Amino acid sequence: MSFLYYYLFLLVHPYIAQWHKIFPKLGRKQWEALLPGYNYFILFKSVLNKPWWSLLLIFPGVHLVMWMTINVSLLRRFGFFSFQQTLQGLFFPYFLFFKTAKEQDLHYGQPTNWANSKEIEQRKWGDHIILFMALPVIGHALAIILDKVTRDKPGSKPRVKEYGDSFVWALVAAAVIRTYSFEPFQIPTGSMEKTMVVGDFLFVNKLAYGPKVPITPLSYPLVHNIVPFLNVKSYLNWETGTYTRIPGWSKIERNDVVVFNFPSGDTAILDPRTPNGLMGHDFHGLLNNEAFSQFLISKSNNGVEFKTLDSIGQNKLFEEYINGYSFWKEKARKHFAAGYFPILSMEYREGLTHGGLIYRPVDKRENYIKRCVGIPGDFIEIKNSTLYVNGNKAFISPGQALMYSISKSKVNFPSVQEMLRRYGLENSDDRARIDFDAFSDPENYKLNLTKKEKQKIEKDFNVKLEIDKMESNIWQTITLQLQLFNTYYRTPALSKIANLEQFPKDFNVSNTMTDFQKFQIPKKGQRIAINSKNIAWYKRIISAYEGHKLSIKGDDIYIDGKKTTSYQFAMNYYWMMGDNRFHSADSRVWGFVPEDHIVGRASFVWFSKSPFVDSFLGIRFDRIFRFVV
Repeated sequence: MSFLYYYLFLLVHPYIAQWHKIFPKLGRKQWEALLPGYNYFILFKSVLNKPWWSLLLIFPGVHLVMWMTINVSLLRRFGFFSFQQTLQGLFFPYFLFFKTAKEQDLHYGQPTNWANSKEIEQRKWGDHIILFMALPVIGHALAIILDKVTRDKPGSKPRVKEYGDSFVWALVAAAVIRTYSFEPFQIPTGSMEKTMVVGDFLFVNKLAYGPKVPITPLSYPLVHNIVPFLNVKSYLNWETGTYTRIPGWSKIERNDVVVFNFPSGDTAILDPRTPNGLMGHDFHGLLNNEAFSQFLISKSNNGVEFKTLDSIGQNKLFEEYINGYSFWKEKARKHFAAGYFPILSMEYREGLTHGGLIYRPVDKRENYIKRCVGIPGDFIEIKNSTLYVNGNKAFISPGQALMYSISKSKVNFPSVQEMLRRYGLENSDDRARIDFDAFSDPENYKLNLTKKEKQKIEKDFNVKLEIDKMESNIWQTITLQLQLFNTYYRTPALSKIANLEQFPKDFNVSNTMTDFQKFQIPKKGQRIAINSKNIAWYKRIISAYEGHKLSIKGDDIYIDGKKTTSYQFAMNYYWMMGDNRFHSADSRVWGFVPEDHIVGRASFVWFSKSPFVDSFLGIRFDRIFRFVV
C-alpha cells in the first residue's frame, strides 16, 4: 500500500475517532480537533506534554509508532489500561474512542499514580504488550529477566514500564537517525582493501546525497533485512512507497566511496545455515552456474561420455547448451525455488534443502560499498587492469590494490611472515585476503599491493613486478564442473559460456575483470538507439530497474508490448568498482547501479578490528577516526 494512503489515514483518523467530542474533556476547543496536523500537536502537548513528538508523524514507519503512542496514551487517561484495551488502542482504537466520546461519566484523568498499587496492577499486562511491541521477544525477555532479579522502588514506575518507555523512544530516535542522517556500517569483505579493510566500522553519511525515504518502513528495529539467528525477513510489505529522495547537500562525484543497495539482490536464495541467511552474493551468477550444471548432468544421464568427445564434438555439445540456454536457466530457477541446493553440491547429494527464493524491494537488498569510478554520461574502458574514464587514466586512490606477479627465478623473497611484517601486509587464515602468496603458483610469487607498496618492494629488491593477468572466475567453476566428467577443451562455445561471468552476462560480449570493452554509463533523460547487438547492456535497466516489460524476438525489441528501436532512461546510473581490483565483485560482474539504490557516502572509520591479527584483540589503532578518501 502506498505511503499516500497512510498519510490520508492519519489525516482522517481524528474525525473517525471523534476527537472533536473528546477534546472538550481535555479542556480544549472542539475546533482544535478539526484542524489537520494541529490536532495531533495539541494532543501530544496535552496528554504527554511533548508537542514536538507530533513532528515524528511525517517519518514513514515511525509515524505508525507515534500514532499508536498517542492513541494508547489518550485512552489510558480515560482509564483504559487492561491488556485487551491496550491491544485495541494499538490496532483498532475506535470502539474505545466512541465510548469515550459518548459516555459522560468518563472523565480525563491524571497520569498514573505509581504509588497506587491498584493502578499499577490495572495496567501491568498492558505495559507488557507495549514492551513486546517496542522490541519483540528480545526486549520483552530482557525486561522480564531484569524484573525478576531487581526490585521496583516504591512510588516509581515498574521495570517493565521503564524499559518499555526506554525501548520505544530509543528505537524511534535510532530509526530516524539511521534512516535520515547517519548509519553505522561494517566492512564484511575485502573488496575495498586497502582503502577500507575487513573489520572497519564506519558511518555512512546519508545527508550528503540526500536520505532515501524507506520503501518498506515496517521493519524489525535496528536490523536490515534478516532477523539474526531466526533468519527470517525483518520487514513487512503492508506499507510501501515509491522512490523518493530528500535533497542532499551534494551530488555523487567521481571517486566517492559510496554505500548502496546491491543491484543484483532483487532475488536471493534463502539459506538459513549462513550468518546472513543467504546463499552467495549474486543470484544471477549462481543461476547461470546451476543452468550449466543441469545441462551437464542431463547429457551424462543420457549416455554422453565427455572423454570420448574431441574438441569439435564438445564444441557442438556446448553450442547446444547456448541454443537452449533459456530452457536450462528456467530449469535452474525452478530447482532453486523448490528449495534444492546446486545439483553438483554435497548438500544436494545429502538431501538437504534451503528456504527457496526470496524477492526483496530496493531498500532491503544487501548494503555494498565500492568506489564510484564513473558517473552518468561517462565512458568507461579497462585495458590490462588499467581503468580509463572518458579516455583518460582514472584516479588511483592511495589504497587501491592490484595483483602483481614475478618469477621466483628472478628474485629470492624472504619468508612469508617476514614479507608481511616488513611491508605491513596481511594474509588471512581463510584466504579472504592474501597480500603475499608464495605457494599457490610453483613458478611465481603473487602480491596484492598498493602503488606505494609496489614501488617500495621494487626498490628494495631491484625488480620489476608485472600486473598479473587475472583469469575469469567462471573458468575455475567450469573446470570443476567438467572435471567431474573427466576432460574438456576450451572450445569457442565454452568461451562464450565463460562470458556469462562478467557484465552484461551475454554469450557474445567478451569482458573480463582485467579487460572491459568501452561503453557509456546511462544518464537520466538520455535517449539511445537499441538493437539486438547492444540490448544486453540495458536489459536489467529496462526490466528490473525501470519496471518495463521487455521481450526480444529475433532482431526485434518490444517494450511494454510495443516494437521499439530506442529507449530513454528514467534514472541516472553509476559504475562502482572495489579498490581491491582483483578481489572485488563489482560493476564488472553485475553492471550499473541505479540512483534509487544509492544509500550514502562513506564518511569516517570510528573503529577497526582485524579478524586476522590476535595482538591486543586485533584493534587497528591507526585506523580509528580516519576519514575515508
